[in-house]
Amino acid sequence: MNGPQRIVCLTEEPTEILYALGEQERIVGISAYTVRPPEAKRDKPVVSAFVGGSVPKIKALEPDLVIGFSDIQADLARELIAENLQVLIFNQRSLDEIAGVIVDLGSLVARREAALALVDGYRGRIDRIANESARRGARPRVYFEEWDDPMICGIQWVSELIEIAGGEDIFADRARGKLARERFVDEAAIAAANPRPSTPARRWGRSRRCASSGWSKSPQRSSCNPGPRVSPTDSTVWWKSFLASATIRPPVEPTAERQPFVPRNHRRRRRLARRSAHHRSPAKRGPHGPDRRRR
Repeated sequence: MNGPQRIVCLTEEPTEILYALGEQERIVGISAYTVRPPEAKRDKPVVSAFVGGSVPKIKALEPDLVIGFSDIQADLARELIAENLQVLIFNQRSLDEIAGVIVDLGSLVARREAALALVDGYRGRIDRIANESARRGARPRVYFEEWDDPMICGIQWVSELIEIAGGEDIFADRARGKLARERFVDEAAIAAANPRPSTPARRWGRSRRCASSGWSKSPQRSSCNPGPRVSPTDSTVWWKSFLASATIRPPVEPTAERQPFVPRNHRRRRRLARRSAHHRSPAKRGPHGPDRRRR
């Protein structure tokens, strides 16, 4: 039994896994958000976004299996099931669960041994990075922001990558939440957790936030896909190098010259106030303008 022959992948992870196993010929449709491998976007038709997708397009491909991810795609999965299509939804949240998905997909396409070898390679490199990071000593405290409005802290596999690379996730307890609303945070919670000012890191959101005091931006999409992308080939190596540099930077305390972080709405008000002051007429700018007019 060779498993499904026509697979639609509603997210990037199953696409990347099947390519890594040499089973890309089984894929007949992919997500618009697929970046890796680059040839997938060139060779395969796009039939879905992240939350939704085109049920007629998917059905026209006559798939014998549709693979999706998490409760976010529950509505699309329900529509596909109503069309009598075979649907498989994974819900991986940790590095171990990601490894399990790789093995499960390998088993589905009669490539279990190759999938186990792939996972063993990832785990070996993760262990080596963890051992190297443990010898470094200092562990920077990190806040990873997955989304900025509402503010959502990193998911479990991101928290685990930070720990493996030698950091300490300030919201490690919330990272275990299965639903996004379980990982909501606010400025007060971040301040109370007191991350070291020079090391907060984030992935998504406006670049203005990343440019503010003490913020850094992690590699594009590399930490936020629960598949091979979060292996040491990308994210763990980046986190290791970032945290290594963070440990040798002195903590940055707010001073008169370096202001503490200000929420976005307050920063916007300040900019508008400065812009308004700049465009006033000369008579209104100076303290003596109104007096001159009165005289």
